[in-house]
Amino acid sequence: MTEPNHAPDEQDEPALLRDQFRQLLRYRTLLVTGVLLGLLGSGWLALSGGDTYAATGEVSVRSATSDPFAAGASADKGINIGSERQTAVSDAVGTIAAGTLAKQGDTVEVGALLAGLQVTNPPNTLVLRFAYTGRTPERARARAEALAEAYLEIRRERTEDSIDNMIDGYRAQLKPLTEQRDRLAEQETGTGDDVSSARANLIVAISALNQKISELRALDTTPGYLNKKPVAPRHPTGAGLPLLLGLGGVVGLALGLLLSWVRLVFDPAVRSTRELVRSLGAPLLGTLPGERGPLLAIGRPGSRLAEEYRAVAFRLAYDPSFAERRRLLVTAPRGDNDMARAAAANLAAAFAEMGRDVLLVEADLRTPSLAGALGAARPGRNSRWATGGQDRGWPFGGRADVDVPGSGAFTLVAGRRTDNVPRALTSAPVSRLIAEGGRPGAVVIVLAPPVLAYADAVALVDRVEGVVIVCRPREVHRSDLERIREIIGAAGGSVLGTLLHPGSGRLDRRARGKSGGNGRAPGQRPTGQGPAAPGGRYGDPEVTGRTGDPADTLGLRTLDGGHGRDGYNSAAGHR
Repeated sequence: MTEPNHAPDEQDEPALLRDQFRQLLRYRTLLVTGVLLGLLGSGWLALSGGDTYAATGEVSVRSATSDPFAAGASADKGINIGSERQTAVSDAVGTIAAGTLAKQGDTVEVGALLAGLQVTNPPNTLVLRFAYTGRTPERARARAEALAEAYLEIRRERTEDSIDNMIDGYRAQLKPLTEQRDRLAEQETGTGDDVSSARANLIVAISALNQKISELRALDTTPGYLNKKPVAPRHPTGAGLPLLLGLGGVVGLALGLLLSWVRLVFDPAVRSTRELVRSLGAPLLGTLPGERGPLLAIGRPGSRLAEEYRAVAFRLAYDPSFAERRRLLVTAPRGDNDMARAAAANLAAAFAEMGRDVLLVEADLRTPSLAGALGAARPGRNSRWATGGQDRGWPFGGRADVDVPGSGAFTLVAGRRTDNVPRALTSAPVSRLIAEGGRPGAVVIVLAPPVLAYADAVALVDRVEGVVIVCRPREVHRSDLERIREIIGAAGGSVLGTLLHPGSGRLDRRARGKSGGNGRAPGQRPTGQGPAAPGGRYGDPEVTGRTGDPADTLGLRTLDGGHGRDGYNSAAGHR
């Protein structure tokens, strides 16, 4: 019994993520391309760029103080470490360092010198770390040391300039006081209290200014200390080749996943079985394994493909929609009809194994080839099926019995090229023949051309309500499946399910294209067949006879009054 079609749970995030990841892995070419690009880019960076060396020196910054050993003295008094860091990378420091390096024979511009400098400040410290990157170890060491010493030098100069400016200011205040004191000393002729008091006040002010000048001159103007002197590095800086290749591989994989995701978003093909079921509105009947061999897999021992066809046939047999009328239309979305042809023949053989009276009608009247693919013999008649009186045209003419080795037989109505295909498919004889599927124990399987290529399948849907779509998952578009569902539903039928055919490789598609879709060159007879039968017997010039072991090549045998050769019954294929 066919299970109801359940929509995928949109809230099942782990399942959706796994499904999407599997879809991304379909585009292995893009993933490999991204990884290769990442590896090539990292390798180019590692090999094209020269080695660089980094030398590091550390400077401890301090402010000027009169007594560094006094209790409560603060070393960071008046120091803004952020401003000091900006000073360390300024052009003033670079100019002094460039002059020092020029004396040592290393001529460099200030801008180029500062380009390799990086000054950082460890947290909660008054330390500036000078890191310089150069082409050689000695150059990196010399420039890092020159920049650190230049910073200390310019800081010392600025501190001394500030002291000198303050001393000059005090001296400017001291000069008029000294002149006034001297004038009072010249004017003093007696012991007047006013003159003596004014002169004493001037002397006190002059003494205070002189004391301040003395204190400024006694300040310790040491700007800081070079705690860590730069040394020449032994190894180049930066990531090595192995690390760069690893990073390049990771970045390339991310790029490949991004390209695959973009390709997945714009890919019109069906990306998963969930999407196929949702687009077509029908369950997945089975996925056929990739197996090469004759068209008819049923009867071939050890065939996984035959077992899958049997499983699909049993599932359809217990489907209420199919069991009610026992009529099945097999078709493909578009393109060649090889997939549907193989599915129809093998499903007919599987139902014959189950003891059903099976009629396989090839309704592909534009390119009939099923009889040629199975192998043909003289046409015959089966009294159990409608005969049409003396009518020798299609569909009553050209019937034959197909032997399934060790399993039974089914009746084939081979297609025949017809000028007016729509009229032939909608004719009363076809309706009478298809209606035979209503007999107890009978099954009618109709093979139709691709439903989106011709309207032939649609013309048969009103009489064969159950439809099975055979397709390759990577070659069918979601829009095609949605359109098929709408067309079949509007015509009064229903899609019983989907049968996924294994995708073909590039070489198989090229060979199929050269052979016109028949898997062999034009005019070439199937392997193991005898001389070709007269052209046009089944409406196909490639209809041929077949000889040899029936286990290897399956033949069509003539029906004779309901009984065939070897004592087989023409309907069920039993002795």
